[in-house]
Amino acid sequence: MARAIMLQGTGSDVGKTVLVAGLCRLAANRGLAVRPFKPQNMSNNAAVADDGGEIGRAQWLQSLAARTPSSVHMNPVLLKPHSDNGSQIIVQGRVFGQAKGRDYQRLKPQLLGAVLESFEKVAAGADLVIVEGAGSPAEINLRPGDIANMGFATRAGVPVVLVGDIDRGGVIASLVGTHAILPDEDRAMIAGYIINKFRGDVSLFDDGIRAIEGFTGWPCFGVVPWLQAAARLPAEDSVVLERLARGGAGALKIAVPVLPRIANFDDLDPLRTEPDVELVFVRSGERLPADAGLVVLPGSKSTISDLADFRAQGWDRDLQAHVRRGGRVIGICGGYQMLGRTVHDPLGIEGGALETPGLALLDIETEMAPEKTVRNSQARSTEYDAPLAGYQIHLGITRGPDCDRPSAIIDGASDGALSADGRIMGTYLHGLFGSDAYRARLLQSFGLFGERRNYRESVDQALDEIARELERHLDPRWSAGFVG
Repeated sequence: MARAIMLQGTGSDVGKTVLVAGLCRLAANRGLAVRPFKPQNMSNNAAVADDGGEIGRAQWLQSLAARTPSSVHMNPVLLKPHSDNGSQIIVQGRVFGQAKGRDYQRLKPQLLGAVLESFEKVAAGADLVIVEGAGSPAEINLRPGDIANMGFATRAGVPVVLVGDIDRGGVIASLVGTHAILPDEDRAMIAGYIINKFRGDVSLFDDGIRAIEGFTGWPCFGVVPWLQAAARLPAEDSVVLERLARGGAGALKIAVPVLPRIANFDDLDPLRTEPDVELVFVRSGERLPADAGLVVLPGSKSTISDLADFRAQGWDRDLQAHVRRGGRVIGICGGYQMLGRTVHDPLGIEGGALETPGLALLDIETEMAPEKTVRNSQARSTEYDAPLAGYQIHLGITRGPDCDRPSAIIDGASDGALSADGRIMGTYLHGLFGSDAYRARLLQSFGLFGERRNYRESVDQALDEIARELERHLDPRWSAGFVG
């Protein structure tokens, strides 16, 4: 069995995903066969693994960092929320079913077997497995049947490093409080802790480290600074949308309405890195900016309910006005479905209304169907004759006159639709903005002819920068013990 270490957090969004990715790259750079693993993830940002099936986008990124093909076994349980208290459950890459929160708590013990099976598959042939927890082990109300944190660690015998986020404040209380409320069996799994997202003079926290050790007996494995390169990595958690209000001032303003069930919003990340683009995430209560040149409707886990919210915000009127002014619109996946005349759901797959009118900017109709399309794809843009590479994760079949003008050819078949004037475009292909040639041609169509960076290369460089920072700031004795 490979060596393994698990990073758990004192709370959500403490930076575990980036730390695991950085440690995977650090280990890979040292010549180790390293694999990421996350027992349970909750995210509507999914990826298609190299062996087929859905995993969290974070585990896809971590496999990239580890320089190894991604696998559904790296994230055996993925929860994709489609309502305030219900989620679609993906087990080992395939749809397992749906459950509300309380029902899922009762279901978790049945999923532990799949989690442990996947962990064994990931560990086979690896030198090191770096495991990411979810939320916090201090959520002791969720401990019975837990598969995401200590429930997994104790069953698999994997030691835990606790991660505390000093940037949000209260890190000493978070670590000491976690120590205080954990049961003895769980507390015994913790080997030490890392302080993450530190700004300024690290020596100013020396007394804090001594205090934590005095209360807990845990050693500090390092104080990690704020990692600037992390901003160049694909966004995984919807929490980041609260911080991505807008990019820097640019020649082209691109507006993105933030839907309640927004999915795969990392589609927008390549645009966010462009210096002549201002990417504006429009939230509830705000108007679509009148000076936007392009509006992008992102993916959605619940197209019909998000359409209702879109109208409730008045964004349908804003979008019509944008089009009348000559503005352009791109819809991706669920956003593409919204652009049509009607969305039908005769089987109630989304669990709400069985039919709703769309935004009628494309002459198409969509009918939801139980079969889910999940695959990585090679494609070509018909607008710009540019190569595309991405993935598809969607329910529904879309037809209509505007489909006779496909926006792309995916795996040899027509996909998407274009309006007669070419200003409205829809596609089921996620990741199209990450294709450098397509992004360059799109921005050229708005009169922007600047040099475009290689997006995938910039992500790879960011991972290397993070790995170097971790090597510099983590205790070398611990780093050598677990990373090679």
